[in-house]
Amino acid sequence: MSDSHPFLAKDFQIKWSTLTPDHISADVTKAIEAGKANIEAIKSVAPEESTFENTFGALEIATEDLDRAWGRVNHLDSVANSDDLREALNEMLPVVSGFSSSISLDDELWRVLKSFADSAAVSNLTGIQQRFVQETCDDFKGAGAELEPEAKKRMFEINNELAQETQKFGENVLDSTNAWELYVDDESELAGLPDSAKATAAEDAKTKGKESQWRFTQQFPSMYPVMQYAESDTLRKKIWKGGCTIGFGGDHDNSNHTWNIIRLRQEKAALLGFANFADHVLERRMAKNGQGALGFTEDLHAQITERFQEEIEELQTYKAEKTGGEPGPLEPWGVAYWTEKRRKELYAFDDEALRPYFPVDQVMDGLFSLTSKLFGIKISSSDAEPWHSEVKFYEIHDSESGDHLGSFYADWHPRESKRGGAWMNYLETGLPNPRTPHLGLICGNMSKPTGDKPALLTHREVETVFHEFGHLLHHLLSEVEIKSLAGVNVPWDFVELPSQIMENFCWDRESLDLFAKHYETGKTIPEELFEKMIAARNYMSASAFMRQLALGKLDLEVHVNSDKYLDRDLDEVDREILAEYKAKLSTEGPSMIRRFNHLFSSPVGYAAGYYSYKWAEVLDADAFTRFRKEGVLNSDTGMSFRREILAKGNSRPVDESYREFMARDPEQAALLERSGLAG
Repeated sequence: MSDSHPFLAKDFQIKWSTLTPDHISADVTKAIEAGKANIEAIKSVAPEESTFENTFGALEIATEDLDRAWGRVNHLDSVANSDDLREALNEMLPVVSGFSSSISLDDELWRVLKSFADSAAVSNLTGIQQRFVQETCDDFKGAGAELEPEAKKRMFEINNELAQETQKFGENVLDSTNAWELYVDDESELAGLPDSAKATAAEDAKTKGKESQWRFTQQFPSMYPVMQYAESDTLRKKIWKGGCTIGFGGDHDNSNHTWNIIRLRQEKAALLGFANFADHVLERRMAKNGQGALGFTEDLHAQITERFQEEIEELQTYKAEKTGGEPGPLEPWGVAYWTEKRRKELYAFDDEALRPYFPVDQVMDGLFSLTSKLFGIKISSSDAEPWHSEVKFYEIHDSESGDHLGSFYADWHPRESKRGGAWMNYLETGLPNPRTPHLGLICGNMSKPTGDKPALLTHREVETVFHEFGHLLHHLLSEVEIKSLAGVNVPWDFVELPSQIMENFCWDRESLDLFAKHYETGKTIPEELFEKMIAARNYMSASAFMRQLALGKLDLEVHVNSDKYLDRDLDEVDREILAEYKAKLSTEGPSMIRRFNHLFSSPVGYAAGYYSYKWAEVLDADAFTRFRKEGVLNSDTGMSFRREILAKGNSRPVDESYREFMARDPEQAALLERSGLAG
């Protein structure tokens, strides 16, 4: 099978070079046929013959081939996009979506499952089997299993339409990002730009055949240093205007796709008897419903809004003093620049001074050393065929038993064929008994190597590496015996806890010394520089805090109160919803909702769930107080976190897992204190 159907190959080390677009149609079709046969077998089970193994257990593995093949297709779409791949994916998308939707909408299948779920036999199952039965039944009901035939038919259509609309949304973001570039041929225009940013831009131009020029794109490592450091107002304005084209205008405009997706989600929720889409997706999450999530967001907003307004006024006053003007709203292309200029002045601290201490390979080595000590694991590099020459492969073993717990790929630098942002994903989910390893990946779009220098990361990029690795550990250290309850398959507002808690180690002196070493001298960060970094940590923290709340508020409003906003001008809606969440600017740009991949590039994703980042920040800041109390690198504390949080996945309610680790419910105080916003 591995030769003729490479997307279905069960080899743990994937032969990426064989996964070519011409195989997608045949392999996915074959996987669907196998899935259909497996579903038919479950449907034929008579009530008196039903067992966990031939009903729910069989369902758990019924679509393994499709999950494997389609997962690989979508992964390649994220990291190695091409016209041929995109064409093959879009050809099969409605077929895959249709089959996937048909499972939970199949009357006969639901009858068999419900019959067993209601039987006395369930009481004899293990605790995790009982949880799986309950979770699966809830999944089926949430997908429409108990709808009337006409409603089921419409649900099937909605799912197909959503799959295609969200795929197109993501393609538009990628294509419009790649469509924009700016060449500068006069070095004087780059005044203020760090040498690292200039070197990257020069190399970028050279790869495009433009010697002695500098190329800038809308990839974050390219555009953000310009916005932060360039003295030229004109250059920053060009970059800002370029950002306004992502998902907006011409062939790549996502305005209609955005409303289509919201409308379809609302219709789906209504079919299921919910007032809105947020109530539907949050029913089994920690926030419970849309109002619960909105209440959480608005409560935090009220606690920081005064400090947020003060920060805006302080920045406006600072700019006025430096330019001889009157305080007033800044231009959007001036905010990052004046913010950074003022930070340097207040704290004598420059992010660029930290870069030499964060070469990416050393950051990874230090991260491995830290997590090995904390969580009782050993991480080593290994050989495996990558999907791109920059990709590296690693193995994780348990340091006590020697068991191979899992392996993972790391892909850190931007390419035109790769989507923006940073993410973790999994390709295989293993089992604890008998042990089979997990397989995952982490991707980002970090600063690239330049000339003879290694890739030197900003501290913010280091936080991102630690964040994604936290997600990865949640997958790789899972000890759950039912795959769909393992690892990151937890309620969405809990999923960011393992990732965000890892960011804390980027600010602690003891943990920093494990990986923050000068790439030329090997010396750790000087104490004076470290103290400046810590002092500057909470500079403009209310503004950063408010930005996250604003994104969550925008998401929740359009999914809770969609009837109020539907089909109106997106920019007007954005301004109305976020009037008290954004600083007033001299020039208003288009809403970032048109490029908001987290919400709109998949049928659900973070939709009505972006508040989860802040929700999980409450959890991570609170949970890290135990590390601070018992020792940041205390292996007993780390092993407790591994045992109670990382290993458990969704095998029990996540609030129970949190209480097992902290011996109490979470409290908000630690987050506000860490942000310098308490009291």
